[in-house]
Amino acid sequence: MVTEPEPAQESAEGFKLTQLGPLPEAWEAVQLGDVMKQRKEFLRIDESTEYKRCRVQVRGQGVVLRDTVRGESLRTKLQQVCRKGEFLTAEIDAKVGGFGVVPEDFEGAIVSSHYFLFQIDGTRLHSAFLNYFVRLPAFLHQVQARGSTNYASVRPNHVLGYVIPLPPLSEQRAIAHVLSTIQSAIEATDRVIAAAREFKRSLMQYLFTYGPVAVSEAEFVPLKETEIGPMPEHWDVVSLGKVTTASQYGLSLRGSADGAFPILRMNNLANGHVDSSSLQYVNLDGNSFRKFKVHKGDILFNRTNSHDLVGKTALFDSERDFVFASYLIRVVTDGERLCPQYLNDLLNWDPSQVRLKALASRGVSQSNISASKLRNLEVPLPPTSEQCHIADVLSAVVHKIETEEKRKAALKELFRTMLHLLMTGQVRVRSFLPKAEKEVS
Repeated sequence: MVTEPEPAQESAEGFKLTQLGPLPEAWEAVQLGDVMKQRKEFLRIDESTEYKRCRVQVRGQGVVLRDTVRGESLRTKLQQVCRKGEFLTAEIDAKVGGFGVVPEDFEGAIVSSHYFLFQIDGTRLHSAFLNYFVRLPAFLHQVQARGSTNYASVRPNHVLGYVIPLPPLSEQRAIAHVLSTIQSAIEATDRVIAAAREFKRSLMQYLFTYGPVAVSEAEFVPLKETEIGPMPEHWDVVSLGKVTTASQYGLSLRGSADGAFPILRMNNLANGHVDSSSLQYVNLDGNSFRKFKVHKGDILFNRTNSHDLVGKTALFDSERDFVFASYLIRVVTDGERLCPQYLNDLLNWDPSQVRLKALASRGVSQSNISASKLRNLEVPLPPTSEQCHIADVLSAVVHKIETEEKRKAALKELFRTMLHLLMTGQVRVRSFLPKAEKEVS
């Protein structure tokens, strides 16, 4: 349980001024060299033995597995040995937050001599507390400000000179526990999102093969084999141009930070939807605006990009005034024969993306799918009622994914906020404070 934030920066009561700014009276500001020391342990590599190699991620995101290798593949036969709970720092990447605490399951893993290992004094500093503190932007600013950016690499004395807040050990544990709880919630949400995405992939395979029928009825659906795969016998296979009324290239204008109309570009297509968080703008006369205006229900297709990204497709589902750029094709469906949401789902289906990429003309760095090739793409065409049913089922799964992604974003923002407030003492963990402090916190 935590208290509400105290206005520590505005009131000196219960706080003292340190080189890190105001900190609670019971806290210290110490150099890392006061609470840990460098440790060197080298291992001669045996060629027939397998070794775990770990590395650190930037921005204080911790120690992860790099790979598992046999000794014979290592050119350098003398490697450092990691011990759980130690602080691992990358010689180069420390300048961008390349440090973290060695997890328990990396006990005995190896790293090269381009890393530094530090043994933490557990009687003064809780390793999990340190592992969270180094994620603070303020700590990275300190790393950069203490001269390390003027060197080709960070040296051990730089690391030992960094200053951290040092609450009582019990409060360090409590702070780490609060942050760990939030982090666990983020990881659990990640697993839900991954499972929902996998379910959507499986569901698309089912729906585009059997149609919107119950699983118990799938074996009774008569199927036919076509050039684009099995599908119900009563479905048609048609070229896309026969069920669309327009396929139009966009504006060949450079966007800017200001202008009358937002212009959608290839980076605005994401996961089947239009992402309007990063927009550029253009100025147009009335006739040009009407010609290139995107309407609700239009499909936007990324015709030019790297080979991996060409073919990205999104449904425009807004009443706002947007125009679109030349690297996109706007597809308008024949509303009586083709449901826009169904087409969007179909074109974002993995097998459809494979077929689209096969149509692309490949250049040195980019691939291109012309409007004529897109119109000739063969697509499965169920009755419109089934199209809408398929779109509704998939929309429900997408809504679940979006809900969980919003939850994850909120948890990440909570983590960032609590990380700052807990590490500066503006929020105290009440159940771990001495009684006298509880009365005034």
